[in-house]
Amino acid sequence: MLKRLHENSDRKKVTINFEGVQIEVLAGETVAAAVLAAETDYTRTSAISGVHRAPYCQMGICFECLMEIDGVPNRQACMIEVREGMKVNRQHGARGLSDEVSV
Repeated sequence: MLKRLHENSDRKKVTINFEGVQIEVLAGETVAAAVLAAETDYTRTSAISGVHRAPYCQMGICFECLMEIDGVPNRQACMIEVREGMKVNRQHGARGLSDEVSV
């Protein structure tokens, strides 16, 4: 599992809701980093086989970090900074574009 090299207690912390559980994470880090540091084993399931997937590149290229953030599916968790009260859920399978935006 992901471990921080240095646990800096001087950094501000925020609380997010991950899968219905309140977790305290470091302010300024991405949702993907925060969820992995909280010892979560996966962030989404694949659309076809349902196998567990987790962030890979951490820079927005691979799309392995897709999660539902504040009710919006298909969000790249590695590109979004945590904020107080954020609601984060694993994404299960494929989510259609119509779930995301109404035109």
